[in-house]
Amino acid sequence: MTVPRNDSVPRSARDLLRWQFDLTWSLFEYHLERLEPDDYLWEPVAHCWTVRRTDDGTWVPDWAETEPDPVPVPTIGWLSWHIGWWWGVAVDHAHGRTPRERSDVTWPGAGEPTVEWLRGLREDWLVAMDRFTGADLDAVAPFPWPNDPGYTVAHMVAWVNAELMKNVAEIGQLRLQRVSGLSSSQAEPTGHRPKNTH
Repeated sequence: MTVPRNDSVPRSARDLLRWQFDLTWSLFEYHLERLEPDDYLWEPVAHCWTVRRTDDGTWVPDWAETEPDPVPVPTIGWLSWHIGWWWGVAVDHAHGRTPRERSDVTWPGAGEPTVEWLRGLREDWLVAMDRFTGADLDAVAPFPWPNDPGYTVAHMVAWVNAELMKNVAEIGQLRLQRVSGLSSSQAEPTGHRPKNTH
């Protein structure tokens, strides 16, 4: 991961938020470049949320209006759909567009289609971020706290950074678990593990 270079102290809240976003995105790129198509639907445990293909070829995410207890472990596919949903809605608000509904956000599929989709969201988000003035950042946030005067657009941008950081860490951990598991199974065939003699 390459830490974004900043040769001077950020001159504004926007500069600092942009630096934080770039730092988080550089970690995401590290994982995006290494993800294999089979990683997306890998289920590390039995109780998982994933994306499932319907008869017409559309990918539909597992979902519940009330969060289950225990919370299912999400797959990389589900997490990447989830990023596309919440971030897409944030992008819509940032550009003053009508925000899309959750059911309208379709996962494009494992591998390059999803990577390109997420990179496209990044580009769309940066256009909005680079346009924000200090006055824009001080305005009341339209999302995810609709019209609550206690939260500004700057809070929304910071929330995007935090939410992305969390989802990126989850994707990275799942990828590392899968790679580690594959390496272990290649090194020691199942059923041939040495017995503990202590």
